[in-house]
Amino acid sequence: MAVRNIEIMDTTLRDGEQTSGVSFSVSEKLTIAKLLLEELKVDRIEVASARVSKGELEAVQKITTWAASQNVLNKIEVLTFVDGGKSIDWMLESGAKVQNLLTKGSLNHLTHQLKKTPEQHFADIKATIDLAAKNGIQTNVYLEDWSNGMRNSKAYVFQYLDFIQTQNIERLLLPDTLGVLTPEETTNFIAEVHQKFPKLHIDFHGHNDYDLGVANVMNAIKAGAHGLHLTVNGMGERAGNAPIASAIAVINDFLSDEVSTNVNEKALNKVSKLVETFSGFRIPVNKPIVGANVFTQTAGIHADGDNKNNLYFNDLMPERFGRKRKYALGKTSGKANIQKNLQDLGLSLNDDELKKVTQRIIELGDKKEVVSQEDLPYIISDVLDSNTIEKRVVVENYVLGHARGLKPSTTLQLRVEGVLYEAHAQGDGQFDAFMNALKKLYKTHSKKDLPKLIDYAVRIPPGSNSDALCETIITWSRDKKEFVTHGLDSDQTVSAIKATEKMLNII
Repeated sequence: MAVRNIEIMDTTLRDGEQTSGVSFSVSEKLTIAKLLLEELKVDRIEVASARVSKGELEAVQKITTWAASQNVLNKIEVLTFVDGGKSIDWMLESGAKVQNLLTKGSLNHLTHQLKKTPEQHFADIKATIDLAAKNGIQTNVYLEDWSNGMRNSKAYVFQYLDFIQTQNIERLLLPDTLGVLTPEETTNFIAEVHQKFPKLHIDFHGHNDYDLGVANVMNAIKAGAHGLHLTVNGMGERAGNAPIASAIAVINDFLSDEVSTNVNEKALNKVSKLVETFSGFRIPVNKPIVGANVFTQTAGIHADGDNKNNLYFNDLMPERFGRKRKYALGKTSGKANIQKNLQDLGLSLNDDELKKVTQRIIELGDKKEVVSQEDLPYIISDVLDSNTIEKRVVVENYVLGHARGLKPSTTLQLRVEGVLYEAHAQGDGQFDAFMNALKKLYKTHSKKDLPKLIDYAVRIPPGSNSDALCETIITWSRDKKEFVTHGLDSDQTVSAIKATEKMLNII
């Protein structure tokens, strides 16, 4: 059986912009339009609704000027209305040459919203299509609320289709306007229209109110649809539209024997991130294909399986979408995840070292901290450094107090050579209070002064996108010699205390 090509029309800039709180600027619309056509390689884009605003007109003018220069003006589409020619005037001013004319696809909408008979509506539609053709504008027609029309007023839908097939149109756009279709209904309704009107080009426009958008897209194709309307990140009114990333992955992986598209799936993630930035519409981390977590293995057993013949891989390889698989570092990650991250960094540890690093990551995970790959060298350095120093001095316990109107205070318990000592002090900050308590203990029991603290620096690991770790680097001076100790923890003050404990053991 010959593989047929499915047209992909992206409506992020029109239907997607109807997402609550989203409005693209003129320059953002132009940038997204270019990216959709040049990089993602969708077949068509719907960029605006006619007569909305001056800014909308300016955006479409910018897009059509660019599209004309690239000889792709026929790929730019605008939603228009049966309004006595006002939308056509707007189209002419905008420079767009393809209108997607919104008409009534259910008797309920026609009767209660327009309060017209089918014959009156058809006459108005014909006049609009003829006016468009006279002005060199191509027409596609939307049947608004078509899905409910098929459910509740099928006779009207077929009366409409009998009429529209005689008109000068290119495509029939069949929307599930309220997102109510089940996959079975999608199959039956599209198949019925396709069988009765085989010469009409059918586009399916799915919404996601029941989270069935992608399933309905899949079934629409099987039933004979020639085109799909999709949006980046599933943007759109209410629960949004069928998302382009998931739809393309489904087509490529489950329907490739029957259909193909021109979409470059490697650009899906790049486009997704740009639209997320421009729209402020955040992508859930678990959103298929483009979510931050979807190519991250968390469980150690999965990483172990990936090391053993890719046991936990499926066909959704991240490289297909310009991404890379990651192995999370946390309390469930285990040694296999850490080894995967070490391989990426070009590092290796022996079994004993790996065990100690794993334990430290588990401790951080128990604090609900997320550790990134960039944190790993710092954890290794801290763990291995700690194990090279004989711990004769241990900071056993401490209470850090900070209350409004009172100076910060610390109560400190220090174990030296097995003997426990305790002191209390105040300071200008929590760490200063800790150091004052420590000075008391040290002076009392060793009759010596502590090394001088001459530099104190705090940083997070460069490139880290987590808040799991804070590294404190303290430079000390004693007997005209300087030395440095490091402390690592999720809490800044605690990391400084750890660096100080190392200093105590060194001296």
